[in-house]
Amino acid sequence: MVATLLHEIPLQGGDVTDGVVRVGDTVRRPVKPATPAVHALLRHLEAAGFSGAPRVVGVDGLGREILTYVPGSCGMSLASAGDDFLAGLAVLLREFHDATQGFSLSPEGWEGGSNDDDPAQVIGHCDLTPENVIYRDRSPVALIDFDLARPTTRLFDIVTTLRHWAPIADPVDRPPLQRDLDVGARLRLFCDAYGVSSRDRRRLLELARVRFHRSYDVMRARAGGGGNWAKMWAGGAGQRIRRAAAWLDVHEDELHAYLV
Repeated sequence: MVATLLHEIPLQGGDVTDGVVRVGDTVRRPVKPATPAVHALLRHLEAAGFSGAPRVVGVDGLGREILTYVPGSCGMSLASAGDDFLAGLAVLLREFHDATQGFSLSPEGWEGGSNDDDPAQVIGHCDLTPENVIYRDRSPVALIDFDLARPTTRLFDIVTTLRHWAPIADPVDRPPLQRDLDVGARLRLFCDAYGVSSRDRRRLLELARVRFHRSYDVMRARAGGGGNWAKMWAGGAGQRIRRAAAWLDVHEDELHAYLV
C-alpha cells in the first residue's frame, strides 16, 4: 500500500472533485452516488465502440473508482482555442451522443442539475469545460469527468458546451485567448460540424438563457451545502453566470443571425 501511495500523482483542474490521482496508466477518483450510473454508461460506450472516454477498471483497496488514464493535454491553449479544434469537438460530441443511443434515459442514479424541458434524447456530459476535453496533436480525442452526466436533450448538452467554447460569456470573464473571438461565427461553425437541426438552431439561444437562470439557482443551492460548490460560489461563479446572461441579452439578435 505504501509503494502505491508513493506513485500517486495528483491531477488538478476539476472544480468539484478533490482527491483525483494518477497511478501508472490509471486514474483513481473518489466514489460518488452517481458512480454506478457513470460506470454503466462508460461500459456502454466501450461496447458501442466509442473511443473518446475512459474505460472502467474497477475499485481499489481504498474504495476509489479506477479508470484508464487518457494521455494528452487539456485546458485552454493556442492548440485548443482555434476554429478547427471547435469543429473537432462538435464532431466528438456528436459521436458521444450517438454512442449513448440505447442506454437507459431513466433519471435515477444521476447527479442531476439544470435541464431542458423537452424529453431526454441522450445522456449528456453536461460539463465540457476546457479541463474536461483531452486533446493530442491539436485535436480533441476524449471527454473525461462524467460526474455531472445525465439524461438530457442534444441541444442542452450543446448549449452547455458552447457556454465554455464559443464562448457564451461576458468578455471580462473569458480566458485571454478567447476574449476577441467571433462568438456568432463559432456558434454556426459548431452547429454545422455537429449537424444541429434548423429547429434546434432557432431555439439555441433561448435554451442558453434558460440554462443560465436554472444553473444559477442550482449552483446557489449546492453552495449552501458547503464544500467545493461553496468555494466556486464564493469565487464569483454566480456573478459570472449573471454577466453571461446579460451579455447574451445585449447580443442575442446578432448571434441569432448567424444561426438562422
